[in-house]
Amino acid sequence: MSGTVRLHRVFTSPAERVYRAFLDAAALSKWLPPDGFTCTVHELEARVGGKYRMSFTNLSSGNGHSFGGTYLELVPNERIVHDDRFDDPNLPGTMVTTISLRAVSCGTEVQIVQEGIPDVIPVEQCYLGWQESLTLLERLVEPTIPD
Repeated sequence: MSGTVRLHRVFTSPAERVYRAFLDAAALSKWLPPDGFTCTVHELEARVGGKYRMSFTNLSSGNGHSFGGTYLELVPNERIVHDDRFDDPNLPGTMVTTISLRAVSCGTEVQIVQEGIPDVIPVEQCYLGWQESLTLLERLVEPTIPD
């Protein structure tokens, strides 16, 4: 049975800025990898039907994993849906990640649902990884200098 992670966060940043951080290769490589990992974005074509490929590398061991997927739905500043597949055959199946953004009085409400997490990956580790990543995302998108 595969797992599901649900996250909710509110950022003080506008939805446009948060949305862009999910679809920009340079931004993703800064905030998406969990603590202790680096990220290389090999391909990112942010359009419905477009593909992305990236890899995470553990700084301590040098080990890593690669994955990629397809953008299934893109509604500017509101919604991103993509699937994910690991290159490692020990991590089978397809995950689907849905990112929902909603402008609120103090910024942007973000809800993330990641479904189909392979059984060999503990859901609590995914949850922890997302929490770490979203903390970095918040720092990245916070408006310190006017656009």
